[in-house]
Amino acid sequence: MWGLLRRPITSAGVLIAQVLHSAHRDDLPSLPNQDPSQLTGDPAAPPLRLVVLGDSSITSPGVEPLDASWPRRLAQHLSDRFRVELISLAVGGAKARDVLRSQLDVATRMDADLALVSVGANDALRATPIERFEAEMDMIVGGLCATSRLVGVSGVGDLGTVTRLPTLARAIARVRGRSIDHAIQRAVARHSGVVKAQAWGGPWTAFETHPELAFAPDQFHGSGYGHAMFAAAMIAVTERLLESPTGRLIESRESRESGT
Repeated sequence: MWGLLRRPITSAGVLIAQVLHSAHRDDLPSLPNQDPSQLTGDPAAPPLRLVVLGDSSITSPGVEPLDASWPRRLAQHLSDRFRVELISLAVGGAKARDVLRSQLDVATRMDADLALVSVGANDALRATPIERFEAEMDMIVGGLCATSRLVGVSGVGDLGTVTRLPTLARAIARVRGRSIDHAIQRAVARHSGVVKAQAWGGPWTAFETHPELAFAPDQFHGSGYGHAMFAAAMIAVTERLLESPTGRLIESRESRESGT
């Protein structure tokens, strides 16, 4: 098996074939995407526009109630200090290239106080070349840094825990997930002030030890329980960003500048 993993073209073909096969299992439900966008918090509190870009890790298929999704958990966490305007641009199934083509331009015109990106799992499972993915992430992060006050990025964790995938595909997905996560870290490191979430070890092991709790009924997306771990990781990212000089300015202001 390890010999197979050392042959990237062969292993990519195996992974794609098994992902496509597992996507059409009649014994598991197909769950709809959802829009977590909302407005929450005291209207008198300082405004914070939170824009999230990415894939189904944001659109939260199978998370019930939707308030248990990580974007809403994060918005609720911030609502004791801010009037939070949460805007989701995410599309289920998106890869980094899709974010570049259809989400980034919209996000750069939104005057975001906090922009968060969660993408990469589909690139890992659909065999996007690592170098291309890293370049695309670099462009996404760079575009957001030019137009948003604070920028955070999720990681990609151990995709080998996805119970919907066959055994061989899990082994390859684990390697791919780690490689994509490292590529995200390298892209983030090129941009001052950007914070990446921790995506391996610690509480994330629950996806392997308690998959019946961590995964939604389709055995692919995170459940509300799983999203609690996503939320903890992104709350940690957000708090680090808010500790920066720019973050303290956002928290102390009383109103958004006129015209924004």
